[in-house]
Formats: sequence, C-alpha cells, structure tokens
Amino acid sequence: MNFSRIRNLREDKDLYQKDIAKVLGISQQYYSDYESGKRIMPITHLIKLAQFYQVSLDYLVGLTDISKPYPRYNP
Repeated sequence: MNFSRIRNLREDKDLYQKDIAKVLGISQQYYSDYESGKRIMPITHLIKLAQFYQVSLDYLVGLTDISKPYPRYNP
C-alpha cells in the first residue's frame, strides 16, 4: 500500500502526526509507523481517516485518484 496519500492529506490540512494520532486514539509513534509503512493500518483506522478527510477508502488507499466519497447506501 502506498502510504504517501495519508501523509499528503495530513500535510495538506497543515496537521501534525500527533493530531491524527489523537483522532485515531493512538500514539504519535504508532501513527508514524503507519505513514512509514512499518505497520499495517487496520480497516477501522482507515474508515476513521476516510471520514475525517471526507474521501473514499479507494482514494485513501490509492485505488483511485477521485477523492470524492461515494454516496451513502440506504436500503
């Protein structure tokens, strides 16, 4: 997985790793390991980041270059 996108999103918002770590409820070092690719980010954290940045999961993980989230499914 290309982790540059989560770093770019954070930097585009002028946020620090500690800010995002707080959103996720983890330490700054733990989050730093996500950005560097040393640790795999669980889906729960990916979902929180996608919601926080208001982007789709596909965009967050680099499967698409379209950042707009999909419409919510309401059966």
